[in-house]
Amino acid sequence: MYLSDLQSKDIISVKDGRRIGRIIDAEINNQGRIINLIIEEKKTFKKFIVSTEDTKVSFDDITKIGEDVILVNL
Repeated sequence: MYLSDLQSKDIISVKDGRRIGRIIDAEINNQGRIINLIIEEKKTFKKFIVSTEDTKVSFDDITKIGEDVILVNL
């Protein structure tokens, strides 16, 4: 699976079912393994006015990668 395949999927929290956002980048270690996924948070009107930082999700927090979504345990 390629990173571009993951970028088309929504990131969903297992705990409360909310949509977190979409993957925009990844942090990779020296061995070529993904450490963190960088998530662009879901945009709302309020967030257009106030700038927010991107969220990092550890690759270990992913519980399931499905056809349309990635479930994470945050």
